[in-house]
Amino acid sequence: MTILPIVITGEPVLHRPTRPVTDFGPDFQRLIEDMYETMDAAHGVGLAATQVGSDLRVFVYEYANDDAADRGVIVNPRLSLGKISQEDPDPEEESEGCLSVPGLSFPLKRAEWVRVSGQDAQGAPLEFEAHGWFARVMQHETQHLDGQLYVDHLNRRWSAKARKAIKREGWGVPGNTWMPGVDEDPFGH
Repeated sequence: MTILPIVITGEPVLHRPTRPVTDFGPDFQRLIEDMYETMDAAHGVGLAATQVGSDLRVFVYEYANDDAADRGVIVNPRLSLGKISQEDPDPEEESEGCLSVPGLSFPLKRAEWVRVSGQDAQGAPLEFEAHGWFARVMQHETQHLDGQLYVDHLNRRWSAKARKAIKREGWGVPGNTWMPGVDEDPFGH
């Protein structure tokens, strides 16, 4: 297994929809193993293929929950969302971070539950509901596969702060990465 560099906002692969996985062979299985290794080294709760430069529709996660396995892979995910509140997000309770916007976090309203369908690593169908923060993880990672980052969905106030922070960091252009386990951990783990 290999730890892969994580691409930072501005890299084109992060901003384009992914293509469905149709080949579940050895190369794909190696990608999944490398994604788990990278997610673990980065202390993440999820990692989409786009974040390691692949345009395949797959993500891995590790999050204790009551709805599905605490650690898993979801291939070709589709979500049905519950209602999303129109209230302002609570900065204390609803702040999200992202390995591709390293070290920053901003509050975002999300659906409290989602129905997830897709395939497992071997291509078998899977379906489950996710609630609370686990639902948030499912939404966050699936949006990566749709070519979107969580900062693309912030309200006006938080979006302006995110844009300024991204500009200050020199991101928003191709070529920026960080290496989990080598570079200083941007989240202080």
